[in-house]
Amino acid sequence: MTPERRARLLAVLNKRQCDLTVVLENVFDPHNISAVMRTCDAVGVQEVYVLNTKIPRHKKWGAKSSSSAAKWLSVYQFTDAEACFSALRQKYDKILTTHLSSDAVNLYDIDFTGRIALVFGNEHSGVSDEIRAMADGNFIIPQVGIIKSLNISVACAVTLYEAQRQKKLAGHYDTCRIPEPQLTGLLEKWGFEEEIEK
Repeated sequence: MTPERRARLLAVLNKRQCDLTVVLENVFDPHNISAVMRTCDAVGVQEVYVLNTKIPRHKKWGAKSSSSAAKWLSVYQFTDAEACFSALRQKYDKILTTHLSSDAVNLYDIDFTGRIALVFGNEHSGVSDEIRAMADGNFIIPQVGIIKSLNISVACAVTLYEAQRQKKLAGHYDTCRIPEPQLTGLLEKWGFEEEIEK
């Protein structure tokens, strides 16, 4: 790895946010997953959880080119909801689902400066009753149109950029937030990925 490339990778890693993650529940279309991953990479989310309890485990994310974001992220796949939530609870203090309900909070009323996991459901039925029961609450993206839903990748992008806005104001992008062992491991992994591409 050249010194210039190492510096570039470190610059990206120094902006990674270890206290924000996305959970995708039974999302059918791998292209939607790929689009979400690109947004995660863009705003500095390192971890993505893919939970498949009703559909087969994904083997690829709908992107074959070297621009695929998956190789720059830490992706965890689960087929058991309780196991997934157990892993989430070890790292995140609050788990919120996207769901239009009477108790749902407005996206812009969420405090994204804490340790938070955001659950997005599948394209047809959204977040399941099981997952909503396990989570700490629901949130909605305010809309004024007739259609009251957004494509999952769009909804995720809107949400993550609000999180990024808040975290920037709070100074979360000003200093490295990844623990040293994890940072070193990711730098080595990314350097290895670069060698494979050559």
